[in-house]
Amino acid sequence: MPEQAVLLVNLGSPASTSVPDVRRYLRAFLGDERVIDYPAWFRWLLLEGIILRVRPKKSAHAYEKVWTPQGPPLLVTSEKVRAKLEAALKSPDGRSLPVLAGMRYGEPSITGALEKLRDLGVREVFLIPQYPHYAMSSWETVVVKVYEEARRVAPGLRFTTVQPFFADADYIDALHTVSAPALAGGYDHLLISFHGVPVRHLRKADSSRAHCQCVPDCCAVASPAHATCYRAQCLGTVRAFAARAGLPAGKFSVSFQSRLPGEPWLEPFTDRELVRLAQSGIRKLLVMTPAFTADCLETLEEIAVEGKQTFLDAGGTDFRQIACLNDQPAFIDFLAGRTRAWLVGPVASRT
Repeated sequence: MPEQAVLLVNLGSPASTSVPDVRRYLRAFLGDERVIDYPAWFRWLLLEGIILRVRPKKSAHAYEKVWTPQGPPLLVTSEKVRAKLEAALKSPDGRSLPVLAGMRYGEPSITGALEKLRDLGVREVFLIPQYPHYAMSSWETVVVKVYEEARRVAPGLRFTTVQPFFADADYIDALHTVSAPALAGGYDHLLISFHGVPVRHLRKADSSRAHCQCVPDCCAVASPAHATCYRAQCLGTVRAFAARAGLPAGKFSVSFQSRLPGEPWLEPFTDRELVRLAQSGIRKLLVMTPAFTADCLETLEEIAVEGKQTFLDAGGTDFRQIACLNDQPAFIDFLAGRTRAWLVGPVASRT
């Protein structure tokens, strides 16, 4: 029986494009206290009284545009990554290290994955959240959920958890390998779009309560707060990638997509930047989305469909999206390298 295994965890997708399934998924996702972190009573009113009355139908239509015959893109890609990583980790004598995938919301569930690991007799788990950057609404909620469910269904498991790898040299190399063909094809500007979060989340993640949004240009001033600052880590990825790819100054910029109304979110907003860039004379635009390791609704529909149309309507002529790392060999090599390092000696936090 294997005593060690790998668990890959990502966000998840609805079970189908039907409005009831999308509503069920959104209720779980947006009902997470680390995603919409208002008091429970207010979160319930916001969800049941407003969001779940109007958003499921719109989101279901968006999912229909990107759904594949095999299912939702995120789950299809996640299974490919899981299978390829397991194959890459097979030893010369044919022994394989189990690699399982779980989703924070929906199926395959984190609980189901943990039960399988328990039944296999696994004792040590290498947990890899599929998020390069820390955010309470992504990396943190995944890790907390795994630990909570493990205490409930598999208390004997011990975990080594990969910390956010936003500026890891091998991760940056993988980003560069995947994006190099598009960059070599010529472009006027590269827009690097990250998923947005409320500004309030940044302040809440700063345990010192004295750096984030308090110090001028806080993300550029070194601080322990950056260990849990999503914006600082996004900008760290951009700096490292720009240096690795040799991007000319002034030929790239950063933006943040996907926001809810009612409070300040990280700016500049991607949809507005697409208009601004086109109106400023940019004709050939590349867009990459390094906050996501796998293409999903936010990249395939929000960027590649809606974003493209926004840019073209504003006067742009050539819009190209750089695919996420997905199951590209460079990303599998990154994950396999991290796993092999763990097998010979833990490289992250053990709990």
